Amino acid sequence: MAMGGRRSSGGRRADPWRFVLHAALIAVSLMFLTPLVWMVSTSIKPETQAASGALRLLPEPAGKTLEIAAENYSAVWNDRTVQFPLYLRNTLIVATLGVVGMTLSSAVVAYGLSRVQWRGRGVVLFLIVATMMIPFPVLMVPLYLIFRELGWIGTLRPLWVPAWFGGAFNIFLLRQFFMTIPRELDEAARIDGCSHVRTFLTIILPLSKPALAVVALFHFMYVWNDFVGPLIFLSNRDQFTLALGLQLYQSQAGNTQWNLLMAASTLMISPLVLLFVLTQRTFVRSVAAEGLK
Repeated sequence: MAMGGRRSSGGRRADPWRFVLHAALIAVSLMFLTPLVWMVSTSIKPETQAASGALRLLPEPAGKTLEIAAENYSAVWNDRTVQFPLYLRNTLIVATLGVVGMTLSSAVVAYGLSRVQWRGRGVVLFLIVATMMIPFPVLMVPLYLIFRELGWIGTLRPLWVPAWFGGAFNIFLLRQFFMTIPRELDEAARIDGCSHVRTFLTIILPLSKPALAVVALFHFMYVWNDFVGPLIFLSNRDQFTLALGLQLYQSQAGNTQWNLLMAASTLMISPLVLLFVLTQRTFVRSVAAEGLK
């Protein structure tokens, strides 16, 4: 009875701390949500209210009804200067090809570094991880010169072809995940006559779906939000991505139409939010599995 009383009292003592922790997490979440809520709020306001600077979450009522400018989204979609459907198509092409290439190439390299015994793989892994310390501005000029010699400047190829050669962070992430898979599975497959290719395709990849999903999600978000790459390698406005298209709203007639800019930004981040909601369970499962291991 005494032990039960102590446990219950200990539980009661922990309740205030749990409340404080939850309150802190809610406060931080609200801080992160505030820019998104304000963006959506500005996207449904008329131009005069969006540029007024008034701190109103909802548009000012016109009479007894709210003056919600839903036509902002149709104006963005049908704008002839900023061709949103075309830029969306270009972004989807780059993102799809980049995600497929990054996931497959990183998985192949990670398999060679984790499941195949060969001399010098530790040095190769060190060199791959070391490339993560090189910032992109250092590589801009060499990459531009290489792509210019290949005749790729002004095309979408510089934005997705490098993804087919793997990424240092994704290779390291998948390599660490592959190391947790029991080697007895490889030995059993080798006894059955499986080659490395068959073992990789039939054993390693099916067991690594959560990690592969995380790599695909991270690279999709990177490509979707990439601004510097398209700015350097693209020269024709018909090949712009959504990140470059948003910039055009800040240069029309020397005036920024904040309601249209926020509407275009809302349309741009909607696929990312939807993708994260759909893959959240897989993402959390992968993180939890890595933590337990």
